[in-house]
Amino acid sequence: MAIRAQEKKKIEIQYAGRLNVDEQTYPGAKVLTRDESQQVHITQGSINMWSDKAIYYSGENFIEAYGNVKLIEGDTIHMTSKYIEYSGITQLAFASGNVVLKDPNSTITSDTLYYDRVKQQAFYKSGGTVVKDTSGTITSKIGRYFMQQKKYQFVDDVVLVNKDATINSNFFDFFSDTGYAYLYGPSTITTTESKTYTEKGFYDTKNKNGYAVKNSKIHYDNRIIVGDSLYFDDAQKFASATNNIKITDTINQSIGKGHYAEVYKAKDSLFITKRALVATKQQNDSIYMHADKIMVTGKPENRIVRAYYNAKIYKSDISGKADSIHSNQQTGLTQLINLQRFSSADKFSKKRRPILWNVENQMTGDTIHLISNSKTEKLDSLIVFNNAFVISKDTISKNGFNQIFGIRLTGLFNDDNKLKQVNIVKNAESIFYARNENQELIGIDKAKSGSISILFDEGDIEEYTRFNQIDGNLYPESKYPEKEKILKGFDWREDERPLSVEDLFKDDEPLVLPIIKGLDDYIPQDSFFDEELLERVKLAGKNSPINKAARNVPENDGLNAAK
Repeated sequence: MAIRAQEKKKIEIQYAGRLNVDEQTYPGAKVLTRDESQQVHITQGSINMWSDKAIYYSGENFIEAYGNVKLIEGDTIHMTSKYIEYSGITQLAFASGNVVLKDPNSTITSDTLYYDRVKQQAFYKSGGTVVKDTSGTITSKIGRYFMQQKKYQFVDDVVLVNKDATINSNFFDFFSDTGYAYLYGPSTITTTESKTYTEKGFYDTKNKNGYAVKNSKIHYDNRIIVGDSLYFDDAQKFASATNNIKITDTINQSIGKGHYAEVYKAKDSLFITKRALVATKQQNDSIYMHADKIMVTGKPENRIVRAYYNAKIYKSDISGKADSIHSNQQTGLTQLINLQRFSSADKFSKKRRPILWNVENQMTGDTIHLISNSKTEKLDSLIVFNNAFVISKDTISKNGFNQIFGIRLTGLFNDDNKLKQVNIVKNAESIFYARNENQELIGIDKAKSGSISILFDEGDIEEYTRFNQIDGNLYPESKYPEKEKILKGFDWREDERPLSVEDLFKDDEPLVLPIIKGLDDYIPQDSFFDEELLERVKLAGKNSPINKAARNVPENDGLNAAK
């Protein structure tokens, strides 16, 4: 880079209270000192410098300034320090001792600082602080300021602090005009609303929002959010996650998974879609809920889970399926519901009813309520409203099914979460395969009654009692008409039963995840003392036995090590 013609001028002395020559101490130099009226004043091109004392080497166009030094360039750069040395040839200034450099965008303070007028860059390598109005205060071991781009690059132990956030990082790019911060390597963003960890991320210090795209997680009160891409807006108290998301509720010991999620902190709500799954730990087991969309709302002590469209539930001892499943953790009530929708292709709203499986029993109805003890988390009872239908396959007959139908069903569970009693009330119908104590078939019992009460043992019917029986017969199997072996509305759906967590997803359409572009990889800054600057330093001393312009140029500025 060529030095501009106007900046090749010799350093000029504008004022000095006294001028002395001390060849023994400062050979070839003029010693300038201030008087009582004003400081020594020197200029070169667009810069002005004032100091209490200055050593001017006219042959090398080089000056050393001591005491209350002030350097001003145009109307933009204002630097103060205890000491400055400046080469009129390289146009590189080195300042030390309480250095403060100000421009219209920010203020840099450091113990030592380099300022390159040609490239319009400032650099420190032994610790410094940058103050940028509302964006905050930034400290780091190494810092570089690109004045024309209004850009900072910080390396090692970088900390930004403002009234809204504290950011810690090792590699940190910051634009002072916009307040945009780009973080690389292990970094944390701590605000009053959240704590975010990432190894590649962005934060808008003015609008208090950002995103993270590598090994990232957000701590949001009692929730931990993980995903391939995270977005957070502290002003809105909102966060979202995309692709391979996982949200952990640390209080209720539940985990939400999927490929897109939104968390509204102020509303205590969580929304998950794209293979949505919520798993909640209960005793030594977990209950899993899957649907097209899942919403979790309410305070930690009163979480309500709502799963919409093709909803399924699985636990080792019970599973179910419905158009919509709602679960209230405080009351222990889980509802399996059919939504009234208008699509003729909607199999749940038109043809299929909510369904539960427990041991060998299949239960369907218009709506099913499953009640658990909210303290012990054990199943307590269930209610099936309208069109209650219980089916269990006869343990011996190849194609025989025990069936119970009625308007309403109530059931009770034992301590092992297995049905122990079922009561069907109003317009009850039943078909039972009656067997003796040797499991020999006595006959097929078909009857109608006002209600039926059935006792179960390990899923098998142990005893049943009919009330207000209207009719009924016990037929030998050989004389029982084949067409009478099922009740109206019979629908055996064993092939739909989830037998594992993986089975919850077997009906899902293939999912193609969006490609996340995110941020470009970190590009380490070139050395401040690059070949062009070193060439300027070399030229400054070609006619001198001692190159004063080179004496504070380090062999390693620390930037290459940061790469």
